[in-house]
Amino acid sequence: MRHVAISGSMADFHARPIPEDLAEAEVWEFHADQRGLVLGSAQPESTADPVAVAVAGVQVVRRRSGGGAVLVDPATSIWIDVVVPRTDPRWSDDVRASTYWLGEAWQRALTTVGIETAVHRGGLEPSPWGRLVCFGGLGPGEVVREGRKVVGISQRRTRAGARFQCIAYDRWDPTDVLDLLDLPDGDRLAAAADLAGRAVGVGDRLADLRAAVLHELTA
Repeated sequence: MRHVAISGSMADFHARPIPEDLAEAEVWEFHADQRGLVLGSAQPESTADPVAVAVAGVQVVRRRSGGGAVLVDPATSIWIDVVVPRTDPRWSDDVRASTYWLGEAWQRALTTVGIETAVHRGGLEPSPWGRLVCFGGLGPGEVVREGRKVVGISQRRTRAGARFQCIAYDRWDPTDVLDLLDLPDGDRLAAAADLAGRAVGVGDRLADLRAAVLHELTA
């Protein structure tokens, strides 16, 4: 799998199409030039609180894959996309099973850095705030540690292939993303209480995890 390092605008990165003439699978290692609130494909821009994001200096963009909002900070998160053409042996017509191999690659990388995890092989497990915040729910192929999400994976499929978008954090604090969303105070408090135990970060092993998963995907 070919490794492509991409730096720059988050908006430009998420606007990249799946190449129609892609001959082999690619790993897009993305380094954003600023913090960003990335909304899911079905979330309106009004999901974000315009005052809060302006004060925080956070760019708001929408990705083309589904799911809820995520906060991307180049200092505290990893964002890696994997693009697979339909001719690739890893392609699957089964949308749910199509993510398993990728979750397994992340699982092996996490084992390399000393974190034991499991790949979720069931269907979508919704939660009260899972449609609003990505790490609030659990989807096929995502990676968990003692039931708490460690790696989020979403996907977009076209005639050319699939684009899998992956993110992991050094720590999980739901208020990081909730404070940027347009929510009544009561909902914000309820969401923070519910989401606190649904995910977990990898601590000071984030850089090692980046290297390990890139090795797993490109070796």
